[in-house]
Amino acid sequence: MNRLGNATSPYLRQHADNPVHWREWDAEALAEAARRDVPILLSVGYASCHWCHVMAHESFEDGATAALMNDNFVCVKVDREERPDLDAVYMTATVAMTGQGGWPMTCFLTPDGEPFYCGTYYPKVPRGGMPSFTQLLTAVGETWRNRRDEVDQAAGQVAQALREQTGGLPDSELSIGPELLHHAVAAVLRDVDERYAGFGGAPKFPPSALLEGLLRHHERTGDAQTLRVVTQTAEAMARGGIYDQLRGGFARYSVDAAWVVPHFEKMLYDNAQLLRAYAHLARYTADTPERQRLPLRVTEETAGFLLDDLGTEHGGFASALDADTHVEPTGPGVEGATYVWTPAQLTEILGEDDGAWAAEVFGITVEGNFEHGASVPTRYTDPDDTGRFDRIRDLLRRARGERPQPGRDDKVVTAWNGMAVTALAEAGAALSRPDWVDAAARCARFLLTQHLIGGRLVRASLGGVAGTAAGVLEDYAWLGTGLLALHQATGDLDWLEHAERLIDTAVAHFADAAVPGAWFDTADDAETLVSRPRDPLDGATPAGASSFAETLLTASVLTDATRAARYRELAEQTLRRGAIVLARAPRSGGHWLAVAEAAVRGPIQVAISLPRGTDAETAALTVVARRFAPGGAAVVAAAPNAVPLLADRQPVADRPAAYVCRGAVCDLPVSDPRELESALVSDR
Repeated sequence: MNRLGNATSPYLRQHADNPVHWREWDAEALAEAARRDVPILLSVGYASCHWCHVMAHESFEDGATAALMNDNFVCVKVDREERPDLDAVYMTATVAMTGQGGWPMTCFLTPDGEPFYCGTYYPKVPRGGMPSFTQLLTAVGETWRNRRDEVDQAAGQVAQALREQTGGLPDSELSIGPELLHHAVAAVLRDVDERYAGFGGAPKFPPSALLEGLLRHHERTGDAQTLRVVTQTAEAMARGGIYDQLRGGFARYSVDAAWVVPHFEKMLYDNAQLLRAYAHLARYTADTPERQRLPLRVTEETAGFLLDDLGTEHGGFASALDADTHVEPTGPGVEGATYVWTPAQLTEILGEDDGAWAAEVFGITVEGNFEHGASVPTRYTDPDDTGRFDRIRDLLRRARGERPQPGRDDKVVTAWNGMAVTALAEAGAALSRPDWVDAAARCARFLLTQHLIGGRLVRASLGGVAGTAAGVLEDYAWLGTGLLALHQATGDLDWLEHAERLIDTAVAHFADAAVPGAWFDTADDAETLVSRPRDPLDGATPAGASSFAETLLTASVLTDATRAARYRELAEQTLRRGAIVLARAPRSGGHWLAVAEAAVRGPIQVAISLPRGTDAETAALTVVARRFAPGGAAVVAAAPNAVPLLADRQPVADRPAAYVCRGAVCDLPVSDPRELESALVSDR
């Protein structure tokens, strides 16, 4: 009766052996609930979620609890990463009913999918004022049978409220310009944690998109405080325990304000966004080796983490590493078991002298900074003896590799892989790492081959097999942006043409026909849910609308004139709709800020026209352009007329020539790399 064994989600497969009669979300499940006249019990989570595992171990693996679920409900399990549309709808209901959200999410629905009771984690036994899960099941079942009219009325009211909340951003007279961006940045900077860096208090999430937006703001305005906040936050995260000091890569968040103790799951979307931000900072500080050392190291290590720890055999990138490690194969997961250390463990592996030295470097103490006297490694100073440090770190990596490892969610999500393509292509081009560009291209080819079916994207695949969930707006946006980044990194026209087709498909299916510049997160022909979701705020991942605004804006300066005008108009309309986010909730508008900063600057375009036979990668003008162009700029080096940005732009006197434009205003072409550097630096 459990139907999850063949699911394309590792999270669902984790529950395939539960005695619960789980099934996936589909029309048949809703029909079964109607036939039996019972509610749907919807459980939403994801593979690397710690509390999802706890609830599964306590309740879903228990035969008596499962029998109660099976007898009274149609039980549906959903992977929030595979079905972000379902997650968005029912998370909105959960937050409205309880004042907070999170995973696992537990919702009770009518057979029509209307929610009437929602919550998150429920314990096996009552505690902290929370009922046990079995108490909840009993109460909901009795209410359904004995007070059905009240249930139907409440469900109808909730459904109506959900539909009203998805009306999109309100109309405003705001427009994107320097004044609004100054206001947004000033508001963000008022929330800076001056003691530990970052924003707000614990738990502390990496402000990935916001770092990119703030750095672009500094490049445009020269504001010193903004740069200070970016560099201090980047350093605090990179030296804390939220960053894996042995293998690279960032955990999802820190449970404390000082970035010390992570929630140990590692997400592809965090690391892709942070790779982009650190690579940008490394490029910006390249003229000062002391300032560049840390962001360059973190860029290299994070790219290595993506390739080594998240890379799949088909060229894509896995979604996540689990928060838990199963020390015993059949036992519950243990947070941090793979990653934490004691001084005694260091001494056992390294010997007394090296063990004591490593303990000092990595902040491993007898008291510990985690649990049971163990410590999460930190790195608040750089050791003087780099050879000794590298040798010791290699030994500890090897020793850690022999420990039980966290599970990996091998699901390949289109949007998150698009983020990785973007970050690797941009970082590889800017920092002269063609291997990163090659990895980005391999991933993009896989996505275009396996995730693009009949011109439409699917959300995810597993083991090279595409899932059935339809792609959402962020999937089209981030794969489109990644393809545009590859076009710039390689000069290959094919990447641009693929991006154009994706953009045109997204415009056709996700636009709100009644409101120019407004977008839904699901397509017009997607499954009809209680409400059609669209969230304008940037969260752990940027909003679909802000993501697509970047795709449109970037494409508008890379494509042919006809498409360029249409894409630019759509980008400007989208940014006008998003201006209210920057005005009222700028900390939730980091990606809106990044795109708006690029738009206010033009965006800047650098077209490098090369004589036939010139190597674009080694041409001095290309190196300078990629080094000094600000975030959001478009840089393409190719032969004349080979790509739209090089149309009618010729070398000068048989020498490479760089054409720098800001919007529709262009400088005279230059062939001297120093003149190009001066032109780009003068914009800072």
